[in-house]
Amino acid sequence: MTTNATTRGLKGLLSIATFGFLAFTAAPALAVDIQEVTSPGGIKAYLVEDHSNPLIAVNFAFEGGGSTQDPDGKEGLANLLTGLLDEGAGDIESADFQSKLDELGVSMSFEASLDNFTGSFRTITDFEDDAFDLLHLALSEPRFDAEPVNRIRGQIVTGILAGRNDPEEVTSKAFRETVFAGHPYSRPTEGTPEALASVTAEDLKAFRSKVFARDNLVVGVVGDITPEALGKRLDQVFGGLSEKAELKTIPMAEPVMGKDVHVDLAVPQTSIRAAMPGIMRDDDQFFAAYLMNHILGGGSFTSWLYEEIREKRGLAYGAYSYLASYDHGAVLGIGTATRADAAPQTVDIIRKEIERMATAGPTQEELDKAKAYVKGSYAVRNLDSSLAVAQTLVGIQLDDLGIGYIDERQALIDAVSLDDVKAAAKRLLDTAPTVVTVGPAGA
Repeated sequence: MTTNATTRGLKGLLSIATFGFLAFTAAPALAVDIQEVTSPGGIKAYLVEDHSNPLIAVNFAFEGGGSTQDPDGKEGLANLLTGLLDEGAGDIESADFQSKLDELGVSMSFEASLDNFTGSFRTITDFEDDAFDLLHLALSEPRFDAEPVNRIRGQIVTGILAGRNDPEEVTSKAFRETVFAGHPYSRPTEGTPEALASVTAEDLKAFRSKVFARDNLVVGVVGDITPEALGKRLDQVFGGLSEKAELKTIPMAEPVMGKDVHVDLAVPQTSIRAAMPGIMRDDDQFFAAYLMNHILGGGSFTSWLYEEIREKRGLAYGAYSYLASYDHGAVLGIGTATRADAAPQTVDIIRKEIERMATAGPTQEELDKAKAYVKGSYAVRNLDSSLAVAQTLVGIQLDDLGIGYIDERQALIDAVSLDDVKAAAKRLLDTAPTVVTVGPAGA
């Protein structure tokens, strides 16, 4: 769940830890051998075989099946579903289902993002028959009994209510409602207490039936399994799903620029968020924009925003920027938090750094350092465990990057010139940002 992620199988995590995760050091990570597997039933997956440990890690996604598919008035439905798939399935009730996960050493979890519904699964090969049976049941025959539905709904509502006094939660809400006004991206993934109260077991069944299908399924697998054996497992787990998903059409989002919004909240600090136009993942200038963002604020301690706001003036503990590329829109976001009396000065610095990047751009030395970091950190962030690799395999497919992407990524980054970065900066940052502040009145 987005609000309170549910991961069953504590004993499973301990058992898996005993054998250790599939580890990839920086050098071998760039030579990961990815195979495309097609099951007898036509289900495709990317596989990285590794027989050094008796583990199998599976990550999968139902593309387009995220919270944007929540019906109007039932926001939070997808997120609620993530917490219920392992709360009983088939003829196995909730407590027994979770006991079986523990006994078998299985880790199973689900999550709903804006665009996709994803799942993560890990098992020891000694118990893989029963483990894959449980995953099949969770996806195909969830029970949605009254007790777990009410319990998980209550947990989510408790989190939502607590978040109403959390500056970061309030800021995130104001940010998405301002930047994505009128679009499904403006809605809370976790829903609202009122919307969740209206969700029934029939709603959950209908959502699962429409979203979980073979034509929008993407799978990544890493571990002790052959292509032939994986093909059989794919059909076992996913073969009974609907052939085609029934997804409602989501329009493209046009992020709102040039607005200043303040939300009064009686807290010591003011939270600040700014938004600029982003860039879609399939855009030819994506890597130029990615490197530009790294220099602006994505590089943490080495970034312009961190240097100007934290190091030179001590106005905040940190400052950051990020590129968010969704299926139906993109945004470049900036964030920090500072003393209420220093908020205007901090916002002014953010505006000036945006303008400096748009007009002057970085130096060649800054770009070279950004390239080195972005290339070197990829393996650490994406290829350091079996589950991380499986998740990366899914991401590569969702973004349609091609099976050779991991090997080709360094060359794509190296090909970006300083002029490319400056052009991307001017394209994205040569406009007035939207700025959202949350804190004491008059700040």
